[in-house]
Amino acid sequence: MEALIEFGKILIPASLVLYAVYLVVRSFINREVELRKLEVRSRAIETILPARLQAYERITLFLERISPQNLLIRLNNPAFAARDFQKILLDEIRNEYNHNVSQQVYMSEEVWNQVRNAKEDLILMINESAGLVAPDSSSIELSKKIFEMVMNKKQDPIGHALSELKKEIQQTF
Repeated sequence: MEALIEFGKILIPASLVLYAVYLVVRSFINREVELRKLEVRSRAIETILPARLQAYERITLFLERISPQNLLIRLNNPAFAARDFQKILLDEIRNEYNHNVSQQVYMSEEVWNQVRNAKEDLILMINESAGLVAPDSSSIELSKKIFEMVMNKKQDPIGHALSELKKEIQQTF
């Protein structure tokens, strides 16, 4: 019995020391794992941050390039008939969109939907305006109709998409 008590005197303190060492080692390992995770995140941010900023810049440029005031001034040629000009406008919008469609992976789905809706709304506005002018009228007439429709709109979809994009950038950075 005395041997059992002596064994207990050795075993209990040794168990406590072993448990304390286990807790210290576990805490150290958890801290190291967290530090590694932070390091990986910071490296990922260093890599992704410039790409995200570039994506936001490209989508901003896309929205500016397809805004009616910029698009119509840049592409207008009085020699074009209204139907030809309509086709040129639609082709330009679709080309710009296709060139920037991959940027959606860097932004929220909500903002990307706003961008896509702004593009679709502009296409719809161009098509409606083209339906209101004679097919053989000049591109100037079509431009005037498009500007009239833009002015009569309560909310500018391109401006709204741009605003949402800026909000997301501010929240991210």
